[in-house]
Amino acid sequence: MEIKVLGLTIITLLASSCTSCQKDRDPKEDQSTNEYSGTASVTQGLATTTMANLYPSGQRVAGLGSITAIDNSTWVVPAEVNYSDDSFPFAPDLYNPDGVMYATSSDALSAFDPSDIVEIDASGDVMTGFIFADNYFELYINGIPVGKDAIPFTPFNSHIVKFKVSKPFTIAMLLVDWEESLGLGTENNQGSDFHAGDGGLVAVIKDEDENVVAVTDGNWKAQTYYTAPVKDLGCVSENGAERNSGNCDTGGSNDGSNFYGLHWAIPADWNLQNFDDSSWPNATTYTNTQIGVDNKPSYTNFTDIFDDSNTDAAFIWSTNVILDNEVLVRYTVDN
Repeated sequence: MEIKVLGLTIITLLASSCTSCQKDRDPKEDQSTNEYSGTASVTQGLATTTMANLYPSGQRVAGLGSITAIDNSTWVVPAEVNYSDDSFPFAPDLYNPDGVMYATSSDALSAFDPSDIVEIDASGDVMTGFIFADNYFELYINGIPVGKDAIPFTPFNSHIVKFKVSKPFTIAMLLVDWEESLGLGTENNQGSDFHAGDGGLVAVIKDEDENVVAVTDGNWKAQTYYTAPVKDLGCVSENGAERNSGNCDTGGSNDGSNFYGLHWAIPADWNLQNFDDSSWPNATTYTNTQIGVDNKPSYTNFTDIFDDSNTDAAFIWSTNVILDNEVLVRYTVDN
């Protein structure tokens, strides 16, 4: 509405509470952005919804949005994904409440369709991967798409993949902790309209002789590309390539309209074998309890794989499993 005061027009913008639109107020006017001196592009408020729901059968809405940063760059939230790209294969089910739910890893292996094996090297060996991701993953081997998550958000599910490759080979994965409030990194949960969720990845790769060639652990590399919600930009620090939001408040709120998001551009060649990830931080490991999987059969049905006493795989993520929503991880199998 307009209010005339001494010949001047003051425009009063009514804040919108919808979760699919960006705030009308220009965040450039918010002086608190001066507290941030890092390398990210800064956004504030809700994104504009561009895709209402990638997976209508899900328990939560898995939308996509677009948001413009203070530096006028534009970002897809929570991440730019290949979910709707038919050329990128869906990973076969290990446990999928909306698909096939195998009771054991042996059942899943027995039922695996050989036509689902992705060939990287014609003369290579067939590797088998078991993957549980909260929430979404895309898997590349030497830059070749091998499998993507069937469910972007929830219900929780897990996958089995097979690919034919020669050593050495490089595993590269896009990981996304999905969000309901697009651009804010939050969901309606635990009594708060704007509650920051958490991520997590666990994976085991075996060769044709059932030998474990890779498990998720602190030797993987992990880099953050989208962090939200950030309530105070002064809480974020950078040390070389490490992007640390560990000092930020992760508590829920019923008003997240002023929260910030931090965005970094993903290198075009990040998933290729020859990409130099030496400057990336090592992955941070988390326990089953920290991730909260004890009540999820998509994980607990397969503890013989994920929690093998000889080769126990750890959950990995960046340094902040709560606020970092888009993370890339890499690992090279040499022998």
